[in-house]
Amino acid sequence: MPATDTVQQETLIDADPATIFAFLTDADRLVRWMGVAANLDPKPGGLYLVDVTNGDVARGEFKEVVPVSRLAYSFGWEKGDDLKPGGSLVEIDLIPQATGTLVRWRRYCNAAGLCSSTSTQAGRAAWRTPADGSTGSPAA
Repeated sequence: MPATDTVQQETLIDADPATIFAFLTDADRLVRWMGVAANLDPKPGGLYLVDVTNGDVARGEFKEVVPVSRLAYSFGWEKGDDLKPGGSLVEIDLIPQATGTLVRWRRYCNAAGLCSSTSTQAGRAAWRTPADGSTGSPAA
């Protein structure tokens, strides 16, 4: 995807890749980490739908699913003016480490769906671990 705006975050999480992958692909587990409701069909072409805050709904489509190592899905906000569904691509790589899993999260936005600063900050906040002041993590 040609990118005009790219956001990347890396976080070391004290959990194995399979555990983190399950939190990213199972709706019940995902909402224990972030959001209030989710409908996920983790296969290429499958639905990615997460109600983040009782009305702020993220919608996209899974593009790539490699069990316990990689996910890619389109992303956007149903009610957003600046980032419509399909306006960006999220890639998540799970890289085993001696002390857990390095989660490499990237979002690419194209010219038709530039990432807003609010959306960018929310994406980064979702990946913080208790070590850097947040409460959400699949290991929690």
